[in-house]
Amino acid sequence: MIFSKTTVETKIYKIRSNFLDDQEKSSNYSTNPINLIILSVNKLTLTFFSSLLLLGFSLPAFAQTPVIVSQRPSQNNQLNELLRQGREFVNAGDYDRAIATYNQASALDAQNPRIFSGLGYLYAQQSNFPEAARAYQQAVALDPTNGEFFYALGFSLANSGDNRGAINAYNQSIQINRSHLNSYLGLGVVLLRLGDYDGAMEAYKAVLRLDPNNRDAPKLVGSALLRQGRAQEALPILQQAASLAPNNSDLQVNLGAALLATGNYDQGLATLDRAIRLDPRNAGVQLQVARIWQEQGDMARSLQAYQGVASVQPNSVDAQRGIGDVSLMSQDYFEAIVAYRRWTELAPQEGVAHYNLALALRGRGRNQEAIAAAETALNIFRQRRQTAEIEKAQTLIQEIKGAR
Repeated sequence: MIFSKTTVETKIYKIRSNFLDDQEKSSNYSTNPINLIILSVNKLTLTFFSSLLLLGFSLPAFAQTPVIVSQRPSQNNQLNELLRQGREFVNAGDYDRAIATYNQASALDAQNPRIFSGLGYLYAQQSNFPEAARAYQQAVALDPTNGEFFYALGFSLANSGDNRGAINAYNQSIQINRSHLNSYLGLGVVLLRLGDYDGAMEAYKAVLRLDPNNRDAPKLVGSALLRQGRAQEALPILQQAASLAPNNSDLQVNLGAALLATGNYDQGLATLDRAIRLDPRNAGVQLQVARIWQEQGDMARSLQAYQGVASVQPNSVDAQRGIGDVSLMSQDYFEAIVAYRRWTELAPQEGVAHYNLALALRGRGRNQEAIAAAETALNIFRQRRQTAEIEKAQTLIQEIKGAR
């Protein structure tokens, strides 16, 4: 049964709805269980698709040893030695020294795209994707016919948050090589991020045409359908994907969401339990499951999952916010206060954190502290010129003062 709205819950929702991004806004507190799960998938799959960019797809193997193009023997010798040293540092996993060495090499041979490709690879290994993108941009400028360079550029731009740039790079890679599976997969993920579901579906269909047994495309197609509210169509696809990859915890989360959205509650909850058992230390999976249980009204299990996230990632804003919201909806004001205070410590400029803390403090009867928290929220709202939030905070302050 879905947890019924309380006055406190309604206030949380109203103030949060103006702050959360487009993904989070879709996760409302509707009383329709089907809508709850379908709408939540936008938010639930954020971690999944981010992890695909970082883990599910990989960069091309480290660039072949760069070809020396200098005509000066002494410079050739110096460059050759730098490249040899760089390769040794790469093999030893010493990426910092490898980067420094390849940067020296690029100063000697600024027209060698493989040197810049190697630098891009090394920066990406350190998750320094903006620098990786800059290096690959130099590589493609020097060799605009290399599809692997464009794919790696798309990968780096996608992980840097430049979705439009990533789309262009992936498309360039596909233009050069119509059979480049990873470029289609990366393109589909980024299009899905931007809400271009039709474009994402076309990319995944291209993958399946090229590789009918591909294991990534079915789960991405299923997730795309879920995000479009087409759970009935998504379910068999996700079930097929799960049969091919039964130990993929992210896939189990999406399958669980699809089962719940189609009314298979027992099986859906069992699938979510399985997702956590498969990867109990995966905070992203636990966070997704916590949100589903919260929206299903299972506050006890939701709280347990959020606490599991907090135990793995004590500084997780999402975990503290979730613990606070569930506790507040359950009228456990003391637990909500603890969580919201931690949230304000982690994100002191998040006005909604201070606002929700004020709600929890008021629920505990600590009105003076509640007013202080609400006034902090009000100041942040004013700095950001958020008119609707300013009015909400002012109303809350007046209500607390009037109750004293």
